[in-house]
Amino acid sequence: MELQPLDEDWERAVAIVAHPDDMEFGAAGAIARWTAQGKHITYVMVTSGEAGIDSMAPDRAGPLREREQVDSCRIVGVEDVIFLRRPDGTLEHSLELRAALCEQIRRLRPQIVMTNSYRETWPGGLLNQADHIAVGRASVDAVRDAGNRWIFPDAGGGLERWDGVRQVWLPGSPAAGHAVDISATFEVGLDSLRAHAAYIEGLGGFDPAGFLDAGATAAGERLGCRYAATFEVLQP
Repeated sequence: MELQPLDEDWERAVAIVAHPDDMEFGAAGAIARWTAQGKHITYVMVTSGEAGIDSMAPDRAGPLREREQVDSCRIVGVEDVIFLRRPDGTLEHSLELRAALCEQIRRLRPQIVMTNSYRETWPGGLLNQADHIAVGRASVDAVRDAGNRWIFPDAGGGLERWDGVRQVWLPGSPAAGHAVDISATFEVGLDSLRAHAAYIEGLGGFDPAGFLDAGATAAGERLGCRYAATFEVLQP
């Protein structure tokens, strides 16, 4: 099935994801394309990924992974990174999480929100992770919450409602029907994934270049270019 090009007529976006590295596993090349166009993108990390390295205790892994995420962001032109520092691995799709994400959306006032796919599996059938599902679902709800002045009226000390989100995008979703050409920025995205050096080392034998090349090449064939990044598009 062919993929449709994403709408790139926007100026501000927020990526709300569960962990450091979530955007780098396929979407960073797209982020590099958009920042090069002058778009402003903020990352909101719900956790610090402190439970993600088996050989490293969380109190050490969390700060290290935050530093790696900031370095990774700079490679693709993202300067603003917010860490909410919720507990890694045990997130729930809750009112508390919705309120926290609603606050960020009202504060940052994006036109596009990117978030984790909440589908049960990835393309190919690999099971998705519980934190991704929780954050994806809470982010979709928070987009609607942010536009309703009577839902979480005290979020952020009473921020004005924001109903300016045009679309919600889920990178790498198995239901993706849209994509963007990242042929010119694929290597930048790869460098940003490699910046998560401690996490990649902890995976043991993981090949960042091979992983990203396979996915981006397959998507590119469906879009009609060398490399592409895929997204499921939701209308608020």
